[in-house]
Amino acid sequence: MGSTQFGNFQNFCRDSTLPVCNLFTPWRDRPEQLFGQLQGYDGCQLSGIGLSRERHLGNLGSILIAFIAILVTIFLILRSDRKKAAVGRREFQLFLVGYIIIEICEIFTVGGLPMGSPLQQRVVLGFTAVHLGAIVATLWVLMLNGIVGFQLLDDGTPLSIGLILLSAAALFIGTGYIALDTAFSYSGRFDPSLTGVHRNIGLYVLYQLAPLIFLAGFFILETVLVLKVLGEKKPMLYLLGAALLFAIGQIFQYVISTHICSGTNGKINGAFFETLFTLLAVVMTWVFWSSITEDDWPMPVTGGTYT
Repeated sequence: MGSTQFGNFQNFCRDSTLPVCNLFTPWRDRPEQLFGQLQGYDGCQLSGIGLSRERHLGNLGSILIAFIAILVTIFLILRSDRKKAAVGRREFQLFLVGYIIIEICEIFTVGGLPMGSPLQQRVVLGFTAVHLGAIVATLWVLMLNGIVGFQLLDDGTPLSIGLILLSAAALFIGTGYIALDTAFSYSGRFDPSLTGVHRNIGLYVLYQLAPLIFLAGFFILETVLVLKVLGEKKPMLYLLGAALLFAIGQIFQYVISTHICSGTNGKINGAFFETLFTLLAVVMTWVFWSSITEDDWPMPVTGGTYT
């Protein structure tokens, strides 16, 4: 996660292309620039592909992978719909819908699109708020999917879906509000994060730490489900594969990105690889979920069904 002090985003935004970095320069003072990085700091600045009138398209690779991710995820949603008896089918589809929202936002927030007018910049900042909220809410939904597998409530019911949606909506709204208030200074409470080391405890906890906790919770819950309840080992290969792919993407984003950027003179950085490996991790997570909802799993001792 880098070497910054708790709550500080300066080094993250200097070395990586993150949606949260869009928020830390007041939009009124923003020149025509690429989104996703802080400008004016030591470190490699992503320039991407040159366009006409001295404009640049920063992350063409990330944009293309995001489009592919949207199409692949739609396919997975449709494929999931065919597994009529699968436990947590609707709940897992909610996770996939959240991932689609994330990828749509990513095209605008870290795609490095040239944004010249104040209106265009405000639109990007709006997408940034949605992006951050969607990341937190979607990973919360993923963790709840780990609980759904234990059949504490009947899956697919209005109660199960409603509880997931309401709790995810609360996280989405809370994160989105902090992001918007930071960007547009509605209350002025987060104005100090616009300068200096860009210290924003709320966004740091919600955007950097909470998703890691949710991912760890999902991994632990599914490990217990597979090994203790189902008594199987093969699905763990898929789960471990998903965790490894996600970790590789984060290494590209937070560790290797600045070296790729310097080596290519700002043409690309780790954002492309992070988007790619996250997509692969989502696909592998779906494969894992599909593997534990096959018709031939044994009945759990709790009386629930995993068919």
